Amino acid sequence: MARLVSLNVGLPKDVSWQGRTVHTGIFKYPVDGPLMVRRLNIDGDGQGDLGGHGGENRAVLVYQRESYEHWRSFLGRDDLEDGQFGENFTVEGLPDDEVCVGDRYRIGEAEFEVTQPRVTCFRVGMRLGEPRMPSLLVAHHRPGFYLRVITEGRVQAGDEIVRTRTGRHAMTIADIDALLYLPDRDREALRKAVDIPALSPGWQTSFRDLLDAAAPAEPRGWRGFRPLRVARVVPESASVASIHLAADDGAPLPRPEPGQYLTLRVPGAGNPAPVRSYSLSAAPSESEYRISVKRDGVVSGYLHTSLTPGAVVDVAAPRGDFVLTDDDRPVVLLSAGIGVTPVLAMLHALAAARSARPVWWVHTARSAAEHAFAAEAHRLLASLPHGREHVHYTSEQGRLTASVLSTLDLPAAAVAYLCGPDAFMSAMREALVSLGVDPANVHSELFGTLPALNPGITGAVTVTPHAPAGAVGTGPAVTFARSGITVPWNDDYPSLLEFAEACDVPTRWSCRAGVCHNCVTPVLSGSVRYDPDPLEPPAPGDALVCCSRPGEDLVLDL
Repeated sequence: MARLVSLNVGLPKDVSWQGRTVHTGIFKYPVDGPLMVRRLNIDGDGQGDLGGHGGENRAVLVYQRESYEHWRSFLGRDDLEDGQFGENFTVEGLPDDEVCVGDRYRIGEAEFEVTQPRVTCFRVGMRLGEPRMPSLLVAHHRPGFYLRVITEGRVQAGDEIVRTRTGRHAMTIADIDALLYLPDRDREALRKAVDIPALSPGWQTSFRDLLDAAAPAEPRGWRGFRPLRVARVVPESASVASIHLAADDGAPLPRPEPGQYLTLRVPGAGNPAPVRSYSLSAAPSESEYRISVKRDGVVSGYLHTSLTPGAVVDVAAPRGDFVLTDDDRPVVLLSAGIGVTPVLAMLHALAAARSARPVWWVHTARSAAEHAFAAEAHRLLASLPHGREHVHYTSEQGRLTASVLSTLDLPAAAVAYLCGPDAFMSAMREALVSLGVDPANVHSELFGTLPALNPGITGAVTVTPHAPAGAVGTGPAVTFARSGITVPWNDDYPSLLEFAEACDVPTRWSCRAGVCHNCVTPVLSGSVRYDPDPLEPPAPGDALVCCSRPGEDLVLDL
């Protein structure tokens, strides 16, 4: 007979962790007597990060006494007590390899439905003082699980647990957890998982994405950097120049997708050689690439003044997911300033294909004198049967706003591509959504650092990336390309993630143990070695920075 042996609650609080402050509800403690379980919570309980925990589908977390015994033995710990895994219900029975998503249980006055396994998250490792814990929970098939509250009511320790319904397809918590986090997935199991109505929406989406995803492929092009020859340099405006690049031997180049970018290593512009990324701005071609650079710093100044035909630069292969979709939906190409470059490549591709898609070209620049590619874009739009153009000069008309966009008759069914400063893209995304465009159809390109994803961290201050404090490392050079710094690796750091954090490079992570893949980062050049090995390796050309170190000089798209 299954039984609720401990009822545990705790309100979120700020705790110190590795020099930072984490807002978390992981600290749960046993209570005596009955408590009311409500749709979103148990009285006296709360979650700190509602993005990963809590809510209607994750109202109550369950963990088993049997798993406590397993971890006491495996970890050699005698200090593990009920609630220490952050669970609300410590139970006897209900093992993860028998409980199924969609099962319903009566406990006391309340009834519950099983919705998903525990989310892998660094907080359980923080709570136990064992950083490997998120990975171990998955590897040992003992994650625990969440409940949705079907009927509110009082529960207390000692209540019997009675199953009242079995979930569709009888897929256990251990099965579902392994299906998301471990390799060698069975597609029929994925199809069954998305057919379980009780499975929480987030996991449903993850499994649908896995069904839709093709097998990982080796990145197109070449690995690392290769020399390309400057064919010509063409002024486009007072501050923008285009650089045309070709293979030194005249051989064909890999054809890029419209919207992708190149990453250049520029030895003459500094020591160590700075690394910068620039959008491809012309029609996809196998004969040469064109990038267009605005002069606004040391590196771009060097490219403007020191590159002449015949010069050679080190270039990484075309990459990027900001690419034009191949369908018949209307297209909105919306840009500001030098952000015109990737959408201009898309416009070239549409014109080359003689596309019948309705195309709206919306560009904002400070003035006509600073408007690069005006004639080129106008000519391409004239070649399209359904091309429309709106140019907005801020020196005359002020900022482009939602009210201006509302006069352009943009179709709600459009797919939109945005590129420009962060504030511009945020404002334009909001404007498009307010005009009825589906947020899922609004895509944007960002060449600066990606926004950090650090669940639960509070009070973080944005700092310009820099070399880490303390002694200079003696290891391989690590370049954070988006952040614009190169620093020698220091073996005092356990992972590239912690090294990046010491440099104040914005990072994205959740488990910090090689499970969730939130930290996956493209490797532009070099290689990494893992310690520990991730439960599932990333796709070729990517690295999980939370559990890796540089194997040689390394350039990360971070």
